[in-house]
Amino acid sequence: MPPILTSLLDTDAYKLHMQQAVFHRYPDAEVVAEFHSRNEEDLLPMMGQIEEQLRLAGSRLTKPELDFLAERPFFTPDYLDHLRRKPLDASLLKVFEQDGRINVRVEGPWQDVILWEIPVLAIISEMRNRFRYPQFGVSHALERLDQKIDKLEKELSSDEMSEFNLIDFGTRRRFSHSVQDAVVGRLKERLPAFRGTSNYMLAQKYKLPAVGTQAHEWFQAHQQLGFPLEHSQRAALTSWLDEFTDHLGIALTDCITMDAFLRDFDFELASSYQGLRHDSGDPVVWGEKAISHYQRLGIDPTDKTLVFSDGLNLDKAVQLFRHFRGRINTSFGIGTKLTCDLPGVSPMNIVFKLIECNGGPVAKISDSPGKTLCRDAEFIRNLKQAFHVGV
Repeated sequence: MPPILTSLLDTDAYKLHMQQAVFHRYPDAEVVAEFHSRNEEDLLPMMGQIEEQLRLAGSRLTKPELDFLAERPFFTPDYLDHLRRKPLDASLLKVFEQDGRINVRVEGPWQDVILWEIPVLAIISEMRNRFRYPQFGVSHALERLDQKIDKLEKELSSDEMSEFNLIDFGTRRRFSHSVQDAVVGRLKERLPAFRGTSNYMLAQKYKLPAVGTQAHEWFQAHQQLGFPLEHSQRAALTSWLDEFTDHLGIALTDCITMDAFLRDFDFELASSYQGLRHDSGDPVVWGEKAISHYQRLGIDPTDKTLVFSDGLNLDKAVQLFRHFRGRINTSFGIGTKLTCDLPGVSPMNIVFKLIECNGGPVAKISDSPGKTLCRDAEFIRNLKQAFHVGV
């Protein structure tokens, strides 16, 4: 079977951005990450094929791919040389059955484990879709997408259309690589305010910006990197700025709830970061809190950007765009509702999350019920106490 992932660039931008920061700042950190499916769906019949595809995913970057990355002002030569010499390390990977379900566990140096999230999710999603929906493909996805763009063109004025900043965030749970490729191509062709993709391979192909900063794992790992627990979030925010001064300045807010984030997000940090990303909880409530926080700090919200990325579709994005228009800049990262939106297809609800760093548990306390992940109840209690969550 030909490999599903044919390039190391077929990944979300934030994985490479975070890997550089880890490579420079925490080269000795050891982590464990695991696959988790919220779907009650039997993937065991395809476990062998999934493992085969994962072990085929470690191709080295070509010179044109490396040259493309080198054009980004924030990538450093030493990191790109490391990336050239060390692709995905399949020896860290374990695919096995657990409690009647497939599990994937990756354990080892953080700078190596960090690249496995997107291959694990994209391969499992595509293999499952091949198995369950062999009759569907690119034409069905584009037909649905064209209908949505037609509706968008009728709903938005020309001025609104030029301001409606849309980004493809659809690599992790896409129907297939070919569907995501076609969707990105069609969005670039038809939408003037299509601002980019999270996928570096497609960014190169379509000459688009590659969009993404950091994920929850960046904040989670700092809970076990030697900082006092109550200072770990601020340490993560500061370390990121130290690595990417004047670049990649959108901060993720919901590793330990928005309220706890804002308590750490003081004038210095709020001035330095270009904006914030929403990934759980009510997006309107979240956005209003962000605007109020900037105003309390004496910062003009119209100089900042809110990136919405939690389970969006185009209708919801339009509602948010109109609610916040003129008060703060907005962008909308849409994933599954673009790259796995085919008639009759039910997308997977899957994640691949950090569960340990340096031998200790890490956790995420989300603004949405059901998104909190940690097996250590005592650590969750300590984390909530440290950040005054629920107390």
